[in-house]
This record gives sequence, C-alpha cells and structure tokens, in this order.
Amino acid sequence: MDVLNLIGGRWAEGEGEEFADTNPARPAEVVARGRFASAREVEQAIAAAREAAPGWAATPHHARAAVLTGAADLVDASADEWGAELAREEGKTLAEAVAEVSGAARILRYYASEADRDSGEVFASPRPGESVLVVRKPIGVAGLITPFNFPVAIPAWKIGPALTYGNTVVWKPSSLVPLLAYRLARALVQAGLPDGVLNLVYGEGEAGSAIVDHPGVDAVSFTGSTAVGRAVIARCGELGKPVQTEMGGKNASVVLADADLDHAAEQVCLGAFRSTGQKCTATSRLIVASQVADDLLERVAERAARLVVGDPLAPEVEMGPLVSSAARDRVSAGVRQALGEGAKPLAGASPLDREGWFVPPTVLDLPGTGVDFWRTELFGPVVGAVRASSAEEALGLANLSEHGLSAAVFTRDLGVALSAVEKLEVGVLHVNSESAGTFPYVPFGGAKQSGFGPKEQGRAAREFYTRTVTVYLGAPA
Repeated sequence: MDVLNLIGGRWAEGEGEEFADTNPARPAEVVARGRFASAREVEQAIAAAREAAPGWAATPHHARAAVLTGAADLVDASADEWGAELAREEGKTLAEAVAEVSGAARILRYYASEADRDSGEVFASPRPGESVLVVRKPIGVAGLITPFNFPVAIPAWKIGPALTYGNTVVWKPSSLVPLLAYRLARALVQAGLPDGVLNLVYGEGEAGSAIVDHPGVDAVSFTGSTAVGRAVIARCGELGKPVQTEMGGKNASVVLADADLDHAAEQVCLGAFRSTGQKCTATSRLIVASQVADDLLERVAERAARLVVGDPLAPEVEMGPLVSSAARDRVSAGVRQALGEGAKPLAGASPLDREGWFVPPTVLDLPGTGVDFWRTELFGPVVGAVRASSAEEALGLANLSEHGLSAAVFTRDLGVALSAVEKLEVGVLHVNSESAGTFPYVPFGGAKQSGFGPKEQGRAAREFYTRTVTVYLGAPA
C-alpha cells in the first residue's frame, strides 16, 4: 500500500526520503510505503491551511459538522478493515484495534454535535440598553503532532475539535503508523472537506519542528514523550504561541486491604498489559497494602503468566508486540536494570525468542522506590510493585512521581476513595477500575509533567481551539 501526503487538496507522493511501515509481529512484512514531505512541501501545507482558513471559519457550524458526521459514517463502515490494518502496523490486538477505529467515529460524531450546543454566552450589563456577549472564534491554523500508539483515536480527538470550531489543520502523524493516518484523512476528504482545510504531512522531528516554528501556525497540539513535549512547550513559549501537550505517565494503581483482590488483579493486568503497555495511561506502578500484598501479587503474576502473546490478528491472542525493535530494546533494557537494582521477577522478565518485537508481560516486586524503574516510563507491558503500611502511605507513594496523568484506587471504603480524589495529583482518577481509558465527552489530560495547557476531549477542547471576544453591545443613542 502506498500512502500519500495531502497538501492543499492534492495527494502528493512527497519529495523527501522514502520510508517503509512494517508489521511489528513480522518485521519483514511491509504494510505501507511512502515518502516524507520535504521542507518545501511542509511550507506549502501551512500556506494552504492559511489560505483555506477564512472560508472554513465562515462556513456555518452545521455545515462543518456535516463533514465530521459523514467522515464518522465512513470510519464506522470501515472499522473491521481498518482495525486489521491498525493491528498490522501498530501491534495492538485486533479486538482493540477495531474498538479504536469505532471509537474514532464516536469522537467525530461528538464534535459534530457541537453545532447544536451553545457557541457563546450573554451577560447582563449594569448600563441601560446594553448586553455583554462572549463569542468564540477559531484560533486559525492548528499544527497537530500525534503519536504511534493510538494512530486513529488521538488524531480524531485533535482534528475533530479543530475542524468543528472552524480551524484549519496541518497534521504530522508518527511515521511508525502512516497507513491509518492516510485512511482518516481520506475519509474526511471523501466526506466533503474543502481543499486546504486538512493537510497531512509525513516526516520525522524536523517536520514537527518546522510546524511548531512557522509563524503561519497559530497554535500547536502535541502528544508524545515528556522530553519532546517540554521542548515544544519551551519553543512555543519563545514564540508566544498557544500550546497544548499530553506527555508521559508513570501511572499508579493502589490496591488497599479491603479491595476485592480478584477484581483488582484483573483490572491491574488490563491497565498494564492491554495495548502491550503502550498507553500513556497504562499502569506501571503498583502500590499494595502490605496485609494483602502477597495474595494480590500472586494473582497478578498468575494472570500475567497466562496471557497469550502473539500475532495480534489471531483471535486468541491477548497481547501483541511492541511497535518497533527500538521499543523492545528499551523495555528489555529497563527490565534488566530493575533486576540489577534488586527487583524480584514474579512473571515474565526473560526475553522471548521469536520473530517480531515481542516482550513478555512482566511483573516485578521492587525493593523500594529508589530504583530507576519507579521514575522512568518504559512504555511497555511491565508493572513494578511496592508495599504500603496504610492508605495514607499508599496515596503518598502514588504521588511520588514527576508525572501526574492517571491513577487507579481499589477500595470498598468511600471515605478513602474521596480522600484519593482530594489528594492524588493526577488529571484522571479511576476508582475500582483500570488506570487506562477515557470517554470523548469528558476532559482528558494530566497534572505535573504529564500535561500542559488546556485539556483535550469533551468541551474542554473548546478552550484550546477557540478564542473569546467580549462584546459590549449597546443600543444606538
């Protein structure tokens, strides 16, 4: 399959270096091929977005919404086909991949429905004959940079609000997952999106930097690593450019003594091992009340050991490969370092001798919080556990991280659950369910070093993709 860049309504092969998208379960298998956009083509894409911006902003909101609804219908109709392609290029299981594609359609529909909601506010004025209106306008051209791990859902939750609120887009997806980006852009064009409103450019870091730096890009939304995210924040600060970032996570699940241990163990494993742990909201730290720690860890290790690892297209497989050889090597090195620092392996931890970028689901009993594993995000199917003597200590350990994206707490005590809501420094908190998972109609994003700027999803996205104008509307004298 050949994938193309989209620049000003024209599908272009690209003038840059050729790239190949390979199957992480069978690395010799090429899923798609293409060429990166050149610097000149990135410039052209931004120019096309600027040219299209006034017309798209002036398009009635319901007409913009109709495009999103039409694209959602096309995405839904292709869920099985696209899901299989997603599993082949990214590595998550077929069931997860199909669910992600269907979820992207739901996201587009949610943002289409914004046309039926309020678009501003009216306030009373202390002056006779005057009203105060707060209206919202698009920010202009949005530069969107998306990661590999959710190649259609994360783009949908950036592109959907950008378009519904009247912005035009220059989008650079991860070069590891070009095919699903191509599919989504095709669906939006097929649904009637005008030329230049959405521009898709493939590239590496240089293309992302060109988008961030360009004066023709009015705001930047980035999802990716904390290190790159900090650099994007710093650069946008220098330029005085609005920026929204969703970065790393080192998410904790806290299992207290009164928890249902069977349920907690199952949810911890879902949070740690679904999508091969390649979720920013995945569980990687496990904090267990010392009274039940041995029982809980035995259950988690047993469930991890039973997970079926293999080709994500096989219906019986529960966990696929990591996305690349570099990801496999990074995760394996992190496990080796943890073992060298005194961690005890309870499940996994040994390399898998098979074709593809596979690692086993791994459970580690950590000697304490001083090990590098406690601080460093591996972005793989590895969870490390420590013990806590009280609920208060457990919540304190959960906060012992520079990250603050998500957390999970397992308890039957409503008071402890409410205490967790108050004390945990995270943007997303699950009580008695896995740390991963989000709905499109509520805010998503992290605290501390996990996020910067307005939240994504739900109506929170409006705070980033629009600007307000306060209008003092008085009657003529």
